[in-house]
Amino acid sequence: MRHVSVIGIGTGNPDHLTLEAIKALQTVEVVFVADKGAEKGGLVRARREVCERAFGERPYRFVELPDPPRERNPADYAATVDAWHAARAELYESAIAREIGEGGRGAFLAWGDPSLYDSTLRILDRIVARGRVAFRYEVIPGISSVQVLAARHRTALNRIGGPVLLTTGRALADGLPPDADSTVVMLDGAPRFDHLDPELTIFWGAYLGSQDEITLSGRLGSVGPEILRVRAEARARHGWIMDVYLLRRPDGTPD
Repeated sequence: MRHVSVIGIGTGNPDHLTLEAIKALQTVEVVFVADKGAEKGGLVRARREVCERAFGERPYRFVELPDPPRERNPADYAATVDAWHAARAELYESAIAREIGEGGRGAFLAWGDPSLYDSTLRILDRIVARGRVAFRYEVIPGISSVQVLAARHRTALNRIGGPVLLTTGRALADGLPPDADSTVVMLDGAPRFDHLDPELTIFWGAYLGSQDEITLSGRLGSVGPEILRVRAEARARHGWIMDVYLLRRPDGTPD
């Protein structure tokens, strides 16, 4: 039977590969990556660098799969994402059947950790449920940008005994939940801070783990405008941006 590994590769820095990830990569013959187009070509290059470090002289195939397009600001977000996942499932299923022979091994590389805001596991579950291509799959955890953010700012994500909320920029549009103390925000394509308490502390990072890494922190009302300016300049310069931030209430006391 075919075997597929879903491998968390961290932030794309080869130094962030775990020993388990390296061992898993050294057993596969083909690596699949989603190609999001020329604008985000740096993401594919980072995956190639990870593979070059892990494989060394061992031969392997690097297969780029053109990511199906999707509307970024749809009226029905859930339906749009479901259709996008369905299109990805068709693409991945064909690639597995075509590129991995019976008894062969392949891998999908997931940014950060496959369990955190990554669709690969859901898509593979769709393929397994259809039963057209038989394979087993395993999941190898990785270092997420959330962990790197905390390390760069030399801070814990939680206060003593306190909760941490992991959410998205879309979910933050109406502000922080009233009981949120420490909030990690991911996938914020168009951040804005004017609707948030200016006394919040923010820890922000972009391109974490790469040579282009940028970090800023401080009182949100003071450093927020600078973050938006630096972020816009970086996105224009690179053509893409991946960032994450932690918001923390003053004194750890919810409103």
